[in-house]
Amino acid sequence: MLADLILKNRSYRRFYEDVPVDLATLRELVNLARLSASARNMQPLKYVLCCDRQTNAAIFSTLAWAGYLKDWGGPVEGERPAAYIVVLSDTTLGQAFVGVDQGLATQNILLGAVERGLGGCIIASVQRERLRQILAIPERYEILAVVALGVPKETVVIDPVGPDGDIKYWRDADGVHHVPKRSLDELILDQRG
Repeated sequence: MLADLILKNRSYRRFYEDVPVDLATLRELVNLARLSASARNMQPLKYVLCCDRQTNAAIFSTLAWAGYLKDWGGPVEGERPAAYIVVLSDTTLGQAFVGVDQGLATQNILLGAVERGLGGCIIASVQRERLRQILAIPERYEILAVVALGVPKETVVIDPVGPDGDIKYWRDADGVHHVPKRSLDELILDQRG
């Protein structure tokens, strides 16, 4: 059921690095992105797929992880992603609503990943020029985000936002990652019917 996939679709930041994700799986996930709606049907998104350990290490070095976890530098060796999908925008096709296209496409990628027993994290804090050089990405493509993928090695739970209103995610003493979410009633401003 879709609601179950959405509940399982959390931002995972620790993985079983030694469990491979193959190119065929990455292609299947990008096919789900390809089928997403696209503003004016321009389809400006392009992708670079990687499941090669050496290139993965180079990609990893360009990423920043979990801004709210100030004392955590990101996943350690052995807990890093097994694969990446770099999301690009072809600037020659126009940039109107590219952020909407990106959101729809990456959500489809992550839902497809969860359905396959994988998890992922969309990372927008990227050293873009370094990544461009590492992957030899032509200038016409804007690097939008990197989707890190693998078999999750952590538990992520949803908590209600507390009375203080703090929405920062955090980890408990057992390493469980907690993500506060606002209540449905707080989000709906008006309802008629």
